[in-house]
Amino acid sequence: MSVYYKEKPIWLKESIESMLSQTVKAEEFFIVKDGPLTDELDEVIDEYVRNYPELFTILALEKNIGLGPALAEGVKNCRNEIIIRMDSDDYSVPERCEKLLRELDKHPECGIIGSHEAEFSDDMNNPIAIHRVPETSEQIHAFMRRRCALLHPTVLYKKSVIINCGNYHDVRLYEDYDLFMRVVLEHNVKCYNIQENLYYIRINDAFFERRGGVSYMKTAVGFKWRQYKKGYMSLGDFMVSAGGQAAVCLLPNKARKWVYLNFLR
Repeated sequence: MSVYYKEKPIWLKESIESMLSQTVKAEEFFIVKDGPLTDELDEVIDEYVRNYPELFTILALEKNIGLGPALAEGVKNCRNEIIIRMDSDDYSVPERCEKLLRELDKHPECGIIGSHEAEFSDDMNNPIAIHRVPETSEQIHAFMRRRCALLHPTVLYKKSVIINCGNYHDVRLYEDYDLFMRVVLEHNVKCYNIQENLYYIRINDAFFERRGGVSYMKTAVGFKWRQYKKGYMSLGDFMVSAGGQAAVCLLPNKARKWVYLNFLR
């Protein structure tokens, strides 16, 4: 888990609690402080460290370096081969770790195991949408050429696989897609998605606003152009993927939200 200063303490606490309540307990809970935090966030983390001194490992970075580089430091310093991701404002169902590990036992050849996620605003029991992703490695491989087929905060991955594939790079907004493209399309690592919601992610109007505008469009198209030049996408894949995203970026926020919830989930 990576935490930065803008996170809400109550959401961080709820996120940590959801992992402490798992039916299969973690051997290590690794938190990266991505730069200095607020006193309130530090208090939340310090309380857990006091209560679970053998469980929590805290890596405090001197300055905010962004999600990708922060997670790269976390991956390098985790002491276990099996790592399960978690964002600092979301919620994991109690059986999440158990089910991810069970699927890894069934698919030991896989380097990444993910799942669907439910998106909610105020009430977790009333999700706005279900974000579904393809199941098999072959389906994930094909899907990845146009859209990311692995939902970043839902995944379990093997540390050795992530390190061997180059770890996270400093890619603004696309650190997960960049990594997973290298894992799946360059290194041909097998992956699997559980066809079940094991994770709840918070979204609101700001979630959709951040995915709009000319600046975001340029970042998205630029990223996909670089992936095309690397050979991860065909020209047709690039035109469909980048063209479609560019169009959605330029929509009014209400229309963009409607497209996300009705066509991209």
